[in-house]
Amino acid sequence: MKQERIEFGELSYAPCRYGASRMLFRGPRRRLDRPYIAFVGGTETYGKFIEKPFPVLVEKAMRQTCVNFGCVNGGIDVFVNDRAVMEICREADMTVVQIMGANHLSNRFYSVHPRRNDRFLKASTVLQAIYQDVDFSDFSFTRHMLGELHAKSLERFDTVVHELREAWVARMRNLLGQIGPRVMLLWFSEEELSDAPWSERENQLQADPLFITASMVDELRPMVKGVIEANPSEASLARGTEGMFFPPTQESAASEMLGTACHVDASAMIVPALREQLYAI
Repeated sequence: MKQERIEFGELSYAPCRYGASRMLFRGPRRRLDRPYIAFVGGTETYGKFIEKPFPVLVEKAMRQTCVNFGCVNGGIDVFVNDRAVMEICREADMTVVQIMGANHLSNRFYSVHPRRNDRFLKASTVLQAIYQDVDFSDFSFTRHMLGELHAKSLERFDTVVHELREAWVARMRNLLGQIGPRVMLLWFSEEELSDAPWSERENQLQADPLFITASMVDELRPMVKGVIEANPSEASLARGTEGMFFPPTQESAASEMLGTACHVDASAMIVPALREQLYAI
């Protein structure tokens, strides 16, 4: 089977469900009747195109069950409204929450799909009033929509960014409140966690997680055990898609993701942070 995956660029993600959750998560399904660590996050946590994403590497290093609740293209909304997942995380020895972008959540200006949070559903009357020169029926994805709004007017777009940031902090407080105190936040990105204006960053609207600043994360620190900053090394970033499995049609998408070496870097930063906190409990 492994040779087949290598040849055709495919992985078996062994999708599974936990409890009453409607979401399919990456398997194989882990047992919950023994101590475990939960991982909540987006595409990186799920490990799309990655045979052994960082939750698997952490599980091996910690010798403790790690449950992967990563969701491809997921944002905070996927989890904050999933009572089953929140309950499982609340019972975990520790939950690691990947910091996800502020673009992938419903807010005062627009709504997103409840499970595919990258999908744009509808603009509010408020946003339509601000951007009367935009036909929102043209958009299916939030990033495409935001790119068009940015191109129309920087001044008006700053209003949108401010709303998304406020909504993100409020939604994260909700999420962390549901999980409880045994939580660590994970910043997994080639971008530094800083307060540098997003518009001055090299990748701008392609950056992930989008619109998140160090100050926003600092507001959440009283609710968590710590923040893990996992910035892959230049050497790991340079290895690109090496070791990833994907069909030829997905090569472009895979090249934009953090690769296998980056997941190894992340696990090397997550493991000691978890050990320190679990030992302290």
